[in-house]
Amino acid sequence: MDDQSEQKNANYHHSLRRNMLLTVIIVSITPMILVSALLLYQFRMSYREKVYAHLETLVKKHKRGIDNFLKEKLADIRFMADTFTLEELSDESFLLDRLESLQTEFGPVFVDLGVIKGNGVQVAYAGPFKLGKALYSEADWFQKAKEERYVISDVFLGLRGLPHFIIAVRENSNGVPWILRATINFVAFNDLVQNIRIGETGFAFILNRKGEFQTKTLINVLPDKGPCADFVETGKNIQDRICITEKADESGNKNLYVTASLKDGDWFLVFRQRTSDAFADFRNAMKVAIVIIVLGGLAITTMAFFLTNRMVGRIADADKEKEVMNEQIVETGKLASVGELAAGIAHEINNPVAIMVEEAGWIGDLLEEEEFQESENLTEFARALEQIRTQGRRCKEITHKLLSFARKTDSRIQDVRVDDLIEELVALSSQKAKYANVTINNDIQPDLPALKVSQTELQQVFLNLINNALDAMEKKGGTLNISSQAEDNLVVVEVEDNGPGIPEANIARIFDPFFTTKPVGKGSGLGLSICYGIIKKMGGEIEVRSTLGKGTTFRVTIPLPEDKETKSKDSAGTEDTASSA
Repeated sequence: MDDQSEQKNANYHHSLRRNMLLTVIIVSITPMILVSALLLYQFRMSYREKVYAHLETLVKKHKRGIDNFLKEKLADIRFMADTFTLEELSDESFLLDRLESLQTEFGPVFVDLGVIKGNGVQVAYAGPFKLGKALYSEADWFQKAKEERYVISDVFLGLRGLPHFIIAVRENSNGVPWILRATINFVAFNDLVQNIRIGETGFAFILNRKGEFQTKTLINVLPDKGPCADFVETGKNIQDRICITEKADESGNKNLYVTASLKDGDWFLVFRQRTSDAFADFRNAMKVAIVIIVLGGLAITTMAFFLTNRMVGRIADADKEKEVMNEQIVETGKLASVGELAAGIAHEINNPVAIMVEEAGWIGDLLEEEEFQESENLTEFARALEQIRTQGRRCKEITHKLLSFARKTDSRIQDVRVDDLIEELVALSSQKAKYANVTINNDIQPDLPALKVSQTELQQVFLNLINNALDAMEKKGGTLNISSQAEDNLVVVEVEDNGPGIPEANIARIFDPFFTTKPVGKGSGLGLSICYGIIKKMGGEIEVRSTLGKGTTFRVTIPLPEDKETKSKDSAGTEDTASSA
């Protein structure tokens, strides 16, 4: 195989490896990515619904808590206004007792109490501030109390300069309206709202219909800008529903806002949490899923790489075997052509050699006549004629062997006698051995059992081994020993030379296709590979032993064909045993 062909095969296998690798990776990873994306999408939607449901439940719970807080405090003031008369409540000592009673029962939720006449003047006051005779006629909550019997005001600073809100109940005494009011502790109310916390960024606050904060916030939020301005408009229409929206704040960060109405729609409870915080668990699950997908992709890619390399390697080996078979077919064709050529040459040479030998015999007969008996050169003539006869017979033997070789160039299975075959091959190689200064010794066991093999293929094996041994010893000469014998239903043939030997590193590759230690142009590297394939096909083994500086021995074992009579007797014996049993 030339360099161009090897490069072409290498390019083909590289392209095949790349295409197979890409196909396996795409076919394996694409479904995994699609299924993972679908599952993650469904998980995201499910998780979003779960987060929304949790936030809705939380806000509903705290909405009821805040509404109940306001209603309870309003009920306490209503009870006091319904239970006691204006004269009783106008007594500041009595009013102070009522305040202390409320504070004892509810803690510091109620800051003070006051009784206001219809003109807005506070006629009685109980509390820590000096608000006696205070005028509330211009206060928003007072104007509202004149129209409605029960009032819960917005948070404001008022006369005391501190944030608070008022709970007021309007009553009539002899047709004259009067108002009992109570101030609610802003800190206690604010803590009630600020206790609504989820995660790291979730907090709540309350807005009124004007968008003004009724509680403190954990961050600086402008009520008249961004999402808060929208909540005022949205909250006016939500009534008892819970509204969940996702919007960006002034900094561009996405937040979840959950809005619920309070105090019959006058206030709005707003819960805010960063979207990244609310979906932190989902993001962690996404990271784990991505890591698993990446590791799975790497595992698939690694597996695809090794499988592709293995498959392409097998394809490459199959291609090499195909090339070897093609070379073997070519060699067999060459051998057949050589056989035909040898037959033609042997036939053409055999005729003139035969005539030459006959003419030499006729000349010998003439020399026996009396007129030639007295010749001085009679002895020389006789020697020359004998030499002609000897060389003629030798030429005849050579042409006979060539014809015998030509008749055996087919691969049909037939009975082959190894001893005869080796003797013919030694005779054919004798001239090459003579030029290489190699002595061939035969130790052939006579009457070896015949083998059922292709004579041409077996001839090719031993001829190749003999030629390799002669090539190895052609520089310094040596001895070639060929032996054969029968052992345990096997025919064993050994070809042993005392040449330079084979390096140990090369012994493992000696039967590989295209491996040769001969100079460029003198060996194709297919000879021993073809021999190995032929012997394996026959069911035999070929082994090599070599020592540097001492020589090499090839041992060929071929199984003998099974004896049909013995086989039939064994079968009959088995049947008899079975029947007797």
